[in-house]
Amino acid sequence: MPWLVMAALLGLALLSAALTWAARVYALRRQLLDQPGERRSHSVATPRGGGIAIVISLLVAAAVAAFFWPDAAPSLAVASLGLLLVAGIGWWDDHRPLPAMRRLLVHFLAALLLAGLVKMHGGSWLLSLLVLFFTASLINIWNFMDGINGIASSQAIIVALGFATVLPWPYSLVAVVLGLACVGFLPFNFPQARIFMGDVGSGALGYAVAVVLAVAALHTDINWILLLLPLSAFLVDAGFTLLARMLSGQRWMEPHTQHVYQRAVQAGASHALVTGMYFVLGLFSITVFNICTNLQPRWEAAVAVAWFAALTLLWLLLRNGLRHR
Repeated sequence: MPWLVMAALLGLALLSAALTWAARVYALRRQLLDQPGERRSHSVATPRGGGIAIVISLLVAAAVAAFFWPDAAPSLAVASLGLLLVAGIGWWDDHRPLPAMRRLLVHFLAALLLAGLVKMHGGSWLLSLLVLFFTASLINIWNFMDGINGIASSQAIIVALGFATVLPWPYSLVAVVLGLACVGFLPFNFPQARIFMGDVGSGALGYAVAVVLAVAALHTDINWILLLLPLSAFLVDAGFTLLARMLSGQRWMEPHTQHVYQRAVQAGASHALVTGMYFVLGLFSITVFNICTNLQPRWEAAVAVAWFAALTLLWLLLRNGLRHR
C-alpha cells in the first residue's frame, strides 16, 4: 500500500508537469501573454495561465481521495467547488480582465464555502470567521505576491512542507498533494519563466493554502496564531505593503511594484536570488513552527507574536533600505 501511495503521488507531480506544458502550448496559440511594463517585474512577453495545471491536479487528487474515503466525498466536493470558483474567475480574468469587485465577490463566496465546512466539522464560530477572513485574504495575497519567477509556487511548497509534518494521516495528504502539484509546475516557472501562473493559478493556490490551514486548525491542537508561521513571509510582505498603500491613499487593488520582493528585483537582484531568499526564510519559519508545536498554547502564541514582530522589523528595514537605493 505505501508503494501504491508513493506511485500515485509521483504520478500527481508528473500530471501537473504535463498539464503545465499543455497550458503553455494553449497560451501561445491563444496569444495569452503578459507584456512587460512599469508595473511588472519581467522584461519579456511570457505566456500566462499555467496555474490551471495545479488546479486540475488538485481536483484529480480530490476525486481519487473521494473514491478511497467515501465518507469524505461531500467535504471534498464542497472544497473542490470553492477551488473551481476561484480558478474559474481567475481563468476568465486571464482571458478578459474583470472588475475587481466581481472577482472579490466570487472569492468571498468560495471563502464562505470553506468557512461553512469548518463549522460543519465541529469548528467554533470564531474559527469559522477566522477561516472566512484568511481564505478571502490568502486568495488575494497569493495573487499580489505572484510577481517574480517561482515565488508563489515555492512558498506554497513551504506551506505544504510545514503542515505535512504536523497533520495526522490521512489529513497530511492534503498538504502533500498541494506541494506536489506545485512541484510539477515549478520547473516551468523557475529559474526562467516559460509560463506564468496567471490569476487562474495564483488565486486558486491561495485558496488551496487556506484549505490546508483550515484542516490543520481542525485536526491539530496547535494555537491558531502559530499555524500562521508557515505563511508568514507572504503575510508580512503583502499585509504591510497593502496597509502602507491604503494609508497613503493609493488604490490598493491596482497592480504595483511596492512589495519588498519587487523592490529587491528593481534594485538589481535576480528573480532566482529573491525567490531563493524568501524560500530560505520560509524554511526558517517552518523550522520554528515545527519546534514549537508541542508547547503550551500560550507559549505557542508568544513565539508566533515574537516571530511576526521580528519579520515586521525586517520588512521595515528592507523596505526603507531598498527605497534609498
